[in-house]
Amino acid sequence: MSPCVDGKNQETGRASGSDQMPTMLERYKRTFIVTQFLIAAVVVAVFLKLHVWQAAAAVFVAMQLGAVTGSLWAARLKRRVERVQGLMALR
Repeated sequence: MSPCVDGKNQETGRASGSDQMPTMLERYKRTFIVTQFLIAAVVVAVFLKLHVWQAAAAVFVAMQLGAVTGSLWAARLKRRVERVQGLMALR
C-alpha cells in the first residue's frame, strides 16, 4: 500500500477511509432526528400491522443500516461533485 499524501492514496488519488468519516458524521448528525422519527414510525406500523416483533426488529435493523450506508454514499457523491466542480473552475 502506498503512503498517503494530504490524506489521499498516492496511487489512486482517492481519500483515505478516515477522511470520509467526519463528512459522513456531519451529514448523519444533520438528518438524525428526522431519520430516527421516520424509522420509528415505520417500525411501529409494521408491528401494529403484523403483530410480530421479530419482523419489526428486522425492519429496524435494515433501516438503520440503510441510513448509515446512505450517509456514507451521499458524502462520497458530494466529494465527487465538489472535485468535478473544482476541475471545471480551473478551465
